[in-house]
Amino acid sequence: MFKDKTLLITGGTGSFGNAVLKRFLDTDIGEIRIFSRDEKKQDDMRHLYNNDKIKYYIGDVRDKQSIKNAMHGVDYVFHAAALKQVPSCEFFPIEAVKTNVIGTENMLNAAIECSVKKIICLSTEKAAYPVNAMGTSKAMMDKVFVATSRTLSDDKTLICGTRYGNVLCSRGSVVPLFVEQIKAGKPMTVTEPKMTRFVMTLEEAVDLVLFAFENAQNGDILVQKAPACTIEVLAQAVKDIFHADNTPIQVIGIRHGEKMYETLLTNEECAHAIDMGNFYRVPADKRDLNYDKFF
Repeated sequence: MFKDKTLLITGGTGSFGNAVLKRFLDTDIGEIRIFSRDEKKQDDMRHLYNNDKIKYYIGDVRDKQSIKNAMHGVDYVFHAAALKQVPSCEFFPIEAVKTNVIGTENMLNAAIECSVKKIICLSTEKAAYPVNAMGTSKAMMDKVFVATSRTLSDDKTLICGTRYGNVLCSRGSVVPLFVEQIKAGKPMTVTEPKMTRFVMTLEEAVDLVLFAFENAQNGDILVQKAPACTIEVLAQAVKDIFHADNTPIQVIGIRHGEKMYETLLTNEECAHAIDMGNFYRVPADKRDLNYDKFF
């Protein structure tokens, strides 16, 4: 599937990019390009992997020319670049728009101009009924790639998206924080014990992208059926794994912009979602603006 092909990962120094590298480096893929704005993280990866298949490109999705410079000769794009911390996006919502919305448009236009064959955009459950700036910007990202897909034929560039729950142990997630607090002998800080989240592993995150790669049609959003748990149960599970029965749990209150209960699919999406076993496929509405003919 990826034999001798070139894959570009935007935001490739993050947890998802590293998970993809671990999955693909020993395959017959031709080249993996890591596109990000953090030269320190790129240098760390360069020394960690020491692999000639990986090429590093400094740039920012906010700057279309910088991403176009990395797009030549690319077959496929996994678009993971994002501002994803809910509280920081609440304080700086325009920054979320610049990266998550305009940055996605820049990436799509650069990829289309360079005749990329497939683009997978990574979204979030926070885009379903969004209540915070991060989720709202990601919801707009979804709208942007779906709208762009309507202008393209599948044989030229296919654009689709994946929607995730909380990826355990990804950068910025709560599990590494719990582990750090246990090791430091500090209380585990929980925002709200009854808050629920969908959870999945980094390996499942890669599986979802690969499933979308093989099965999606233009404009689709692919969603993995994921288990959910309360933050209290998650914290207790981490305590059990580390035999930290004596570590207290401290409730600190919901942070800026956080939901109590997340949603993977909206009611409107459920009405026409296609059940594919472990996944749902939400097809794009391919009608045009000539509404009169549909009634």
